[in-house]
Amino acid sequence: MDRIYANPSMAVVALWISATTSEERPIRVIRRAPDRITEFGAACFVSDTTMVDVRVHDLPDPRPGDLIVIGADSFTIQGEPLRDRERLIWSLELRPS
Repeated sequence: MDRIYANPSMAVVALWISATTSEERPIRVIRRAPDRITEFGAACFVSDTTMVDVRVHDLPDPRPGDLIVIGADSFTIQGEPLRDRERLIWSLELRPS
């Protein structure tokens, strides 16, 4: 896993900023942009999403409202962070800030 997150083709450097304290730290994230299908009555809507995967080791306690800055783009964590089955990776849904 260290090799994947160290690979510049897979992961990028980001900055995590806490919404409740003045704490911030650099992290490495794998950025994803899956489509989300939402059903409303008989209609289906496809919308873009922004997700990042970050190691629990690098970011032990992300919370909704925290900021993730990737390059010049700022995002807010939306919804509850979810861990994978092995409890090694957080999946964070982001919205533009």
